[in-house]
Formats: sequence, C-alpha cells, structure tokens
Amino acid sequence: MEQISTQARHRTFIYTTNLGDIGQRAGILSSPGKQEIRVSSPPEFKGEDGVWTPEHFFVAAVDSCTMMTFLALARRQGLMVTKYTSQATGVLEFLEGKYSFSKVILEPHIFVEHIVDIRKAKDLLNEAHRTCLIANSIRSEVTMEPVVQWTP
Repeated sequence: MEQISTQARHRTFIYTTNLGDIGQRAGILSSPGKQEIRVSSPPEFKGEDGVWTPEHFFVAAVDSCTMMTFLALARRQGLMVTKYTSQATGVLEFLEGKYSFSKVILEPHIFVEHIVDIRKAKDLLNEAHRTCLIANSIRSEVTMEPVVQWTP
C-alpha cells in the first residue's frame, strides 16, 4: 500500500481560475495551462443552450472527484478496474427563498477484472464516497446507486 506522509496530507493547495464576461450571460473560463471553456447560465435562467454551466460543473465536480478518489484507492489496493463510467444528476430546487442543489445522485458503473473483486470494489467505492473532497465541501446530499460487475 502506498504511504502518504503526514506532511503531504496536511499541505495547502491553491487553485486559480479566470473568468471574462463576453455578454449575453456568457463568459470565457480559463486557468493557467488549461484550455479555455465557454460558460453560460443555463437556458432556464436565460443563458445559452449547449454551453457548459456552473450547474453542470458543480455536478461534474462531485462525480469526477468520486471517480478519481475511487481509482486512486483501487490502484493502492491492487484492484484491477477494467472500466468506470458514471452518470450524475443534480437536483436544483427553490428552497427557503433561494435556489440550491438539494442532492446529487451518482450512478457509477464499474467493471472489475475478477468476480471475486466485486465486494472489494463496492467497499472502495463506499470509501471514495465518504472521502471525496468535493462531496465533503458541499451542503447537498450526495447519494450513490452503483452497479459493480466483472468483465467475463
């Protein structure tokens, strides 16, 4: 098992983004060394159709963090994952006078190399769910409806 030093575990990390308004409730999102992304309000809030929105980024952040955490745990435990796909759904509701995400539902579908590893994969997925830093940083309820199978 890979050891993480106490010093590395308690470091502080800074992430920077830049955003420029381009009109019509849209902007260009960038970060040093990364590709620019056009962003907008969703159509239901008078934004553009077909453009990434903060709402999509929010749901995707929870989903991708859970996947990355699971894959890191699987690698450390020697679990052979042959495929990981997921669908995530965020429920945005008007509650207590404002919009907020009441829940995010993750539906990961994981394939493992050996049938005997299904239980291990489910256990590591539960650990990833408990330790995902994005899910731990938000107020929304995050639930999972996983499917774990083996690749015959």
